[in-house]
Amino acid sequence: MENQDLIKLVTEKAEKWLTPAYDAETQAEVKRMLENEDKTDLIEAFYKDLEFGTGGLRGIMGVGTNRMNIYTVGAATQGLSNYLIKNFKNLAQISVVVGHDVRNNSRLFSETAANIFSANGIKVYLFDGMRPTPEMSYAIRYLGCQSGIILTASHNPKEYNGYKAYWDDGAQVLAPHDKGIIAEVEKIKDASEIKFQGNPALIEVVGENIDKPYLDAVKSVSIDPEAIEHQKDMKIVYTPIHGTGMTLIPRALKMWGFEKVYTVEEQMTPDGNFPTVVSPNPENAEAMTMAVDLAKKIDADLVMASDPDADRVGIACKNDAGEWVLVNGNQTCLLYLYYIITQYKKLGKMTGKEFVVKTIVTTELIKKIADKNSIEMMDCYTGFKWIAREIRLNEGKKVYIGGGEESYGFLAEEFARDKDAVSACCLIAEIAAWAKDNGKTLYELLLDIYVEYGFSKEKGISVVKPGKSGADEIKQMMVNFRNNPPKEIAGSKVVLCKDFQTLKQTDDKGQISEIDMPDKSDVLQYFTADGTKVSIRPSGTEPKIKFYIEVRADMKCRGCFANAEAEADKKIKSVMESLGI
Repeated sequence: MENQDLIKLVTEKAEKWLTPAYDAETQAEVKRMLENEDKTDLIEAFYKDLEFGTGGLRGIMGVGTNRMNIYTVGAATQGLSNYLIKNFKNLAQISVVVGHDVRNNSRLFSETAANIFSANGIKVYLFDGMRPTPEMSYAIRYLGCQSGIILTASHNPKEYNGYKAYWDDGAQVLAPHDKGIIAEVEKIKDASEIKFQGNPALIEVVGENIDKPYLDAVKSVSIDPEAIEHQKDMKIVYTPIHGTGMTLIPRALKMWGFEKVYTVEEQMTPDGNFPTVVSPNPENAEAMTMAVDLAKKIDADLVMASDPDADRVGIACKNDAGEWVLVNGNQTCLLYLYYIITQYKKLGKMTGKEFVVKTIVTTELIKKIADKNSIEMMDCYTGFKWIAREIRLNEGKKVYIGGGEESYGFLAEEFARDKDAVSACCLIAEIAAWAKDNGKTLYELLLDIYVEYGFSKEKGISVVKPGKSGADEIKQMMVNFRNNPPKEIAGSKVVLCKDFQTLKQTDDKGQISEIDMPDKSDVLQYFTADGTKVSIRPSGTEPKIKFYIEVRADMKCRGCFANAEAEADKKIKSVMESLGI
C-alpha cells in the first residue's frame, strides 16, 4: 500500500471518531493527530484494529482503533456480549466474571466492560480490586459462568494494557469462539453501537468469597506437607513487582506452612508504572534485583517473583558456590514435572493414565523425563489456552499432572485453566523444602536432573520491530525462512523441518508427512542431527519475531555442569550466526 493510500485509509477511520459517540477528550486527541503534518501518530493509532492473538487483545494505551481505550475495550465487550447471547440463547441467565490487574486504566476498563455486559442483560461478577489472572479463570468454573475477561497486559511494559477473554471451561477462547467473537466485534462500526449504560442490578461485586475457596483449592496441590513441616523455617523472599500477586501469594505460602516469607516492601505497593523496575517481567534479571539483594541480606534459601497479573513466576536460588543464579522457565518446568512424577511414583499414585503437556518451543528434556517414566507427553502451541485445551479434551479419561512453557508459566492443577503463579510459587517452595529434606539444594536437584536425563540449554531471542513497517518486516522474515529453509545449522545437518502453517514436516530424505495439530500456526521448527532445535515465530501479542534455540551437551556429573554450559553457549553462538541473528 502506498503511503498516500495508507494516510487516506487512517484519516477516514479517524474521522469516524469525531462524532458525539466519542467523548470530548478523545475527539480532541483525534483532531490533533489529523491536523499534525507528521502522520506517524495517526497511522500507528488507526492503521489496524486490535485483534485477538495468543494472549487476547493487547496494545499500547491511547486513542485509536489500534490502541487500548474504553472504545476498543467497549467494542470487544459488546462483540463478546453479542456472541454469548447467540451461543447461550436458551440459558435463563448468562453470567461472566470480570477481573483486572494493577495497570493504569485497568479498573476503568473492567468497570466499563462490566457496565456493557450488564447493559446487554448479562450477569456480572466483578472483582472488588486487582486479582491474579488464574483466580479469575478459577472463578468462571466455580461460579458456573459462561465466560470471563481480565484486563491485563501480563508482563508487558507500563504503556500496555490488554483484554483476555475466557470461555466456560475457564480457559482462554479458542476456535471457533475466538473467530466468532472477532466477527461480532468487526460488525461494530461505531461507538454508538456499544451499550455503555450499565444495569447495576446485574453487577455483583466479589472478593473474599472467591479468594478463600480458590486458596483452599491451591492448598490441595501440595504433595508432601511433611517436607514443608520439616523445613517450615526455610527463608523465602517474594516480590509481586507491584502487581496482583501481593493479594494472595504471601497468604498462600503461609497456608502451605511456610513461616518465614519475606517480601520486598518497596515492590509491595500496587503501581501500574512499575517504578522500581525497567520492565515488570520476571524473565528479565533486572526485575529480580531487589529480591535477590534482600535474599543476600537475610541469607535466604529461595527467591520468587510473579509478574503483574500473577500467572508467571521467576525463581532464583544459590549455586554450589553460594552465588545467586536465576532459574529459567525451561528449568523450572523440569523441576516441577520431575518432582510431581517422582512423588506420584513414590506414593503409588500412578494409574497409567497420567499425562503432562508442554508447548512446542519448550525443552525436549521434558519428553525424556516423561518417556523414561512411562508418562504420556503432549505437545501444543505456544499460549496456555492450548494446554488448557488438552486438559479439557482428556477430562475424565486421563489424569493431568502438570503442564508448562518456557516463558515462565506452569499449571499443576485442573481447577484453574491458565498458568498460575499462586500455586506455582507454593509448589516450587515445596520442591525446595523437599530437596533440603533430602540433603540437596534446589540447584543441586536441577543438576541431578541433567545428569540423569541429559543436559540442554535454551536461549530465547526476540527481535523487536515496532509499528506497521516492523510488522511488514516480520512477515517477510517468516516468508524468507519458509521459502529457504536452512540445510544445516551450526555445522549440523537439518534432519527435520516442521511448518505449522502448512501442517507439513519434511525429513532429510525429502519425505513429507502431516503434523497432527488442531489448527495452523505461523511457526517454523528445525531439528538437527546433533539434537539442536530451532523454533521461529512472530509474537501474537507484541511487535517482535521470536527465535527459540535449544542445544545439547554432555554432562556426566554435577561437577561437569560448567563445561557442559560452556559447550552449549559456544554452540548457541554458532546457531545464531547460522540464522543471521
